[in-house]
Amino acid sequence: MAVVAGEPYDTERVMTGVAGEPYDTERVLTVPNILSFIRLLGVPLFLWLLLERQSEVWAVVVLIIGGATDWLDGYLARTWHQRSRLGQVLDPLADRLYILAILIGFAIRGIVPWWLVLLLAARDGLMASTIWPALRRRGFASLPVHFLGKAATFALLYGFPLVLVGTGNELWHTVVRVIGWACVIWGAGLYWWSGLLYIGQGLEVIRRFPLESRRAVGRHSV
Repeated sequence: MAVVAGEPYDTERVMTGVAGEPYDTERVLTVPNILSFIRLLGVPLFLWLLLERQSEVWAVVVLIIGGATDWLDGYLARTWHQRSRLGQVLDPLADRLYILAILIGFAIRGIVPWWLVLLLAARDGLMASTIWPALRRRGFASLPVHFLGKAATFALLYGFPLVLVGTGNELWHTVVRVIGWACVIWGAGLYWWSGLLYIGQGLEVIRRFPLESRRAVGRHSV
């Protein structure tokens, strides 16, 4: 067992399944996966409501439903033993798409500055241009989900709706907006921190599984 970013890193856990977590089924049509697909459909709906209809209330409702289904699909997957390889890919994918859609939509509406979009997008761009290609060449699909990554996603996905709700001029708007921005700032910091941890984990995987050993290892997922 090695230590990565201050935490034990078990090679057997690396070989377990997508995102380093055990899975129960290879099925695609499970209730948690259907909820994840519904979350993905909410991304273009959110952008349409925010940009085309300019309906902030319904846009926030979509975000609330997305956050609720994010918790629900994970709970049902664990409770009903329906954790799947596909579900462990869809869940973080939906989170990233929601964050990207919120950032772009808010920036177009002038709710957040474009530098914040670039700041958060640069984190994923850094990972995509450094460790992901090397992991793909070794047959790995993703990395173990880190608690800091989950905390960052939670702060961002719950902070941005508060920022949107707080766009008015009343006192309560100001209070909500301040709370929302506090969550966003903390979330942005945690988002980058978790990204650096993922890069450290990826480098450890690359070190343990050099390209010449791929044929012996076979195709696996972290």
